[in-house]
Amino acid sequence: MPKIRVLVVDDAVVMRKLISEALTRDPDIEIVGIAANGGIALQKITQVNPDVITLDVEMPEMDGIATLRALRKTHPKLPVIMFSTLTSRGAATTLDALSAGATDYVAKPANVGSVTECIERLQNDLVTKIKVHCHHAGAARWSGPLKSAAVPPHVFPSRRAEYNQPEVVCLGTSTGGPNALADVFKGIPAEFPLPILMVQHMPPVFTALLAERLTALGGVKVHEGTEGRRIEPGHAYLAPGGKHMEARRMGLNLFLHLQEEPPENSCRPSVDVLFRSVVEAYGAKILGVVMTGMGQDGLHGCEWIRERGGQVIVQDEASSVVWGMPGYVAQAGLADKIVPLNQISGEIVRRTRVFSPARFGCQGIS
Repeated sequence: MPKIRVLVVDDAVVMRKLISEALTRDPDIEIVGIAANGGIALQKITQVNPDVITLDVEMPEMDGIATLRALRKTHPKLPVIMFSTLTSRGAATTLDALSAGATDYVAKPANVGSVTECIERLQNDLVTKIKVHCHHAGAARWSGPLKSAAVPPHVFPSRRAEYNQPEVVCLGTSTGGPNALADVFKGIPAEFPLPILMVQHMPPVFTALLAERLTALGGVKVHEGTEGRRIEPGHAYLAPGGKHMEARRMGLNLFLHLQEEPPENSCRPSVDVLFRSVVEAYGAKILGVVMTGMGQDGLHGCEWIRERGGQVIVQDEASSVVWGMPGYVAQAGLADKIVPLNQISGEIVRRTRVFSPARFGCQGIS
């Protein structure tokens, strides 16, 4: 089986060495080129024909964003994984890169005690993402669910005699999520009548900025979750990086609770943690949404939602950057409907409009 060919682009000599060391330790990967800036990288692409590029965000002469935009004109589907710093500036630039067509991102190791630990972290974070995004280079490397041909199209039969109308929307996503969330929130009207609770797998700093950007789209106001904040209709709450977010009921009111218990599904925040708490707080009156992302986070949460009588919709494979999280839910037969990204916001509105018939035009769910 051919190895995955990687072009490493970073202006820092030390960082190039660390990335190279981490990647060459994996027998499925080979480094076919190294570049110190974007201009050199663009020249090398046609020479070395990489399967994937790791691209530093901040570089002299031609930075990562400019390189990415130039690259996308000639190689629209070549996977590009951005490297960014865990700072407000790094987070902002990373979100810009994702909007410009980056496939994914990895945060540069920070506060590590040794070179060995740094390399191990790069192996855990970067190698996994390279293999996921380059599964076309070797199908045996892909550990996601079966292809969608095994999934019945459109709708799974409901196990309930009738739907319980939602009082909350809970949403989970990961790889490809920032752009997917932007697409969804463009279609959610400002007068949306329910709260939306969300997990997007991202580090601290990134989630606050993502909430601001989603709010700027002009629909529902999105807040980064904070301890003890009251959950209000018509507002969305995004779990902060590094913390699990839960819904807690106190009398007639509901509040956010943040905690730092161990990761679940190797994630903190975890979709399963959020969904489990929402089931406890809202019972059957839930609409669960699982979108693009690698891994199985959210699968158990959707099982709990369906067992209590709630609804679940998932993003389809064709529009997902990675059909891991939604794919596992679909394969388990837990999805009431599988929909493309450009229909998710409409599906959310349709399934919750009974609470506001005058605003959304009609009642009920078909």
